[in-house]
Amino acid sequence: MPSNKTQTKRKLETDEKDAKKMRVHHGSHGTKTGHILVLGQGDVGQLGLGEDIMERKKPASVSLPEGIVQVAAGGMHTVCVSDSGCIYTFGCNDEGALGREGSEEVPGKVVLEGKVVQVSAGDSHTAALSDDGTVHLWGCFRDNNGVIGLLEPMKKCTLPVKIPMPQPVLKIVSGNDHLVMLTVGGDLYSSGCGEQGQLGRVPELFADRGGRKGLPRLLIPQIVKVKGKVKFTDVFCGAYFTFAVSKEGNVYGFGLSNYHQLGTNSIKTSFAPIKLSSFKNSTTSWVDFSGGQHHTLCLDGEGRVHSLGRAEYGRLGLGQAAEEKSEPTIVPGLGPSTRVTCGASVSYAVTKEGSVYGWGMGTNLQLGTGEEDDEWSPLKMPGKQLENRTVLMVSSGGQHTVLLVKDNVQES
Repeated sequence: MPSNKTQTKRKLETDEKDAKKMRVHHGSHGTKTGHILVLGQGDVGQLGLGEDIMERKKPASVSLPEGIVQVAAGGMHTVCVSDSGCIYTFGCNDEGALGREGSEEVPGKVVLEGKVVQVSAGDSHTAALSDDGTVHLWGCFRDNNGVIGLLEPMKKCTLPVKIPMPQPVLKIVSGNDHLVMLTVGGDLYSSGCGEQGQLGRVPELFADRGGRKGLPRLLIPQIVKVKGKVKFTDVFCGAYFTFAVSKEGNVYGFGLSNYHQLGTNSIKTSFAPIKLSSFKNSTTSWVDFSGGQHHTLCLDGEGRVHSLGRAEYGRLGLGQAAEEKSEPTIVPGLGPSTRVTCGASVSYAVTKEGSVYGWGMGTNLQLGTGEEDDEWSPLKMPGKQLENRTVLMVSSGGQHTVLLVKDNVQES
């Protein structure tokens, strides 16, 4: 009879083989091919239109060598996944967020092994998930005092580095300076800045650069523990907070809630996951979340868009008289929707008919109206580039927004 040590070794080898064989896919990964449009500010190349284009008031097309299936807008950079599983980036590369050398103002390819199925982007970092469950990361995380590193203290990575994980990853999401990974086993792992509780595993005592245990406590991905051995099926990020949906359909949250953006009655920061009673709804499920700097959008299973958190500049879409909300509140004026997205102070919903509606702060021209006025209620985004096209996905960064669209095929 083989020893316990031999049995353990065999199990590890089997797990490794199974991991190599498996091809991970989560329902939120983009699969439909299209091309991208950009708008807003482009002073550091985040629009991908060349060094002469500093802003776009209306959606403008970006030239890429392949069809695109997913887009992610970071703080000042943009990441695209092609239908062949390659990554193209453009924008600010001061902290290595592009993962490559060369021109920052036009798209360039990131050299990465394997087929990428999903990307996420923060202020100064980018992550990529391959179809075998491997995650690569590049750039750096920052806190209120500056750079804290990526995987090692105070060290940024200008090229992709593999994150060591005990099991394959199913989905990745980024806040401004934190990364959360959902594994195939239903666990959450987090890394990055923990000042606002967004890691869900670092107590307030150690939130400032890891306390006496130092930065490795923050930068080395570790499991987020939840009482009762809860397993998760989905995860989402805001700038400084995180949402996760359990297998039972419960919504958990942790991080900053100074404007009730977590759906808590209190404005106290949550440094560990809490079950959010404000999202308990027996009639429907929650299928999508997106967080800005101080507000949240969420989508229920019936296609209704809800908002909560800070109300200034119209980001909640509830009209000019709206005040901050501590519970999900239905946004009027929208048909059934399929996706929601937040920028720092702007909001978007993609409807089932393939239109995109935007509202919130107009200062950075991200709403596509051509004006800098704030919009307090959802407004269908105009523009010639959107005519006869279906919007598949939207992602919004600090000052720019990226749309993934496909041409409507005309029946003869």
